[in-house]
Amino acid sequence: MTATKDDIEKAARVLRAGGLVALPTETVYGLGANAEDPAAVGRIFEVKGRPPSHPLIVHIASAAQLGDWVEEVPQTARVLAEAFWPGPLTLVLRRGRRVPLEATGGLETVAVRVPDHPVALALLSAFGGGITAPSANRFGSVSPTTADHVRRELGDGVDFVLNGGSCQVGVESTIVDVTADVASILRPGGVTAEDLEAVLGYPPAEPSASPVRVPGQHPSHYAPRGRVVLVEPEKVVAEVELAQELGHRVGVLVPAAFADATVNAHTVVAVPASFAAYARELYGYLHAFDESGCDLIIASLPVEEGLGVAIANRLRRAAGPRPSGNLTAPRA
Repeated sequence: MTATKDDIEKAARVLRAGGLVALPTETVYGLGANAEDPAAVGRIFEVKGRPPSHPLIVHIASAAQLGDWVEEVPQTARVLAEAFWPGPLTLVLRRGRRVPLEATGGLETVAVRVPDHPVALALLSAFGGGITAPSANRFGSVSPTTADHVRRELGDGVDFVLNGGSCQVGVESTIVDVTADVASILRPGGVTAEDLEAVLGYPPAEPSASPVRVPGQHPSHYAPRGRVVLVEPEKVVAEVELAQELGHRVGVLVPAAFADATVNAHTVVAVPASFAAYARELYGYLHAFDESGCDLIIASLPVEEGLGVAIANRLRRAAGPRPSGNLTAPRA
């Protein structure tokens, strides 16, 4: 059941009292707190186990409010906000005095966006302020795209969960630094580089062009409990067979072009040919692998164009190096 008006009013009261609310957005579910309450923001880091140096995103109700949260709004930011808000685009700007340093990881920049989800927008309107909201999961683990994902992951760490159904974009927002003369993509996401170029009139710079810290840059991120191994598409079947001989319980993401290949694994998912559909379901697939007890997940990267760039980014970080104590051993 999706959130009611009473649910939204209750969530706004929880935020005003310094509590944490899980809220749906079009990308993933966020763990929200009053953006102007340092103690509440601190609880986000505590519940997630997130390093305090990792900045959060401030969600606001409309582009018209942007100037309330940042030092200045350059023309590039205005153009992008007009084109993509509400939507899966986050803009990095100079921090306004209204934003506590606890929300920015101590930086003088702040990440801001307007979510494109009726429940999130209704909550922002009822609350009347900004909401800091990283993904509602333990730091580094798979992002939640349903209310059930949030409840299973964070349990009583969340004071109230707003149910808005399944997220329709499924991967986090694109983060763009607009503090310099040339806009730079810091994290690929639901708005593609091609989309941005069409509005800017030039291709945005690569992430290495900006030193700004933003969410999702940790080498290991979006990771299920099982270890993720990336191989070339034509090697997926052979890799699965070898892993099973070694005693692993294997989950596999089979590329659309190889969907007719015979794959004998514990859990097999033939990914959609559509990047939009794949992005929408990606985290659901990873959650399902965890739920089925897979200790090894074998996948290949999609073609890196359009939304394929964001999907590949998430898979690379899911496969990133983890502390040795976090690796899952083969099943006996």
